[in-house]
Amino acid sequence: MKIVAPAAGLLCLLGSCMAFAVLAQGPADNAGPPVAGYDEAKARADSDEAAMAPDQRAALISAQSALLDQTLPACKTPAPDLSPFVVVVQLDAAGRIGRTWRKGNSPLSICVQKTLQGRQLPAPPQTPFLTSFELSFK
Repeated sequence: MKIVAPAAGLLCLLGSCMAFAVLAQGPADNAGPPVAGYDEAKARADSDEAAMAPDQRAALISAQSALLDQTLPACKTPAPDLSPFVVVVQLDAAGRIGRTWRKGNSPLSICVQKTLQGRQLPAPPQTPFLTSFELSFK
């Protein structure tokens, strides 16, 4: 038997009544299957970036470069470990950086990952959207 009930109220069936409420949820940013770890996040970032139109990709790269120009000075140390590293970020619908993953354990990589948290990039073409910052120094 199918019972259709209002979104909230009192449901009575066979003499027993039960109060219930349905909690409304808006669309969740970054909905979709959860990302298990760095390797999966990096693979999804590569896929998301490859699916972008060339002009979108160019705008993202420019915005990432500008964001790194703002971020790196906050991570300055007298003798930094310049080992290469990657930080993958997940963007919400507005382009705000939420969840992050990192490959590399230098103090600089850890600082960059922390400093990127909550920062802004252009709104992505879809959510969830992952992109990566791959840094190496010469």
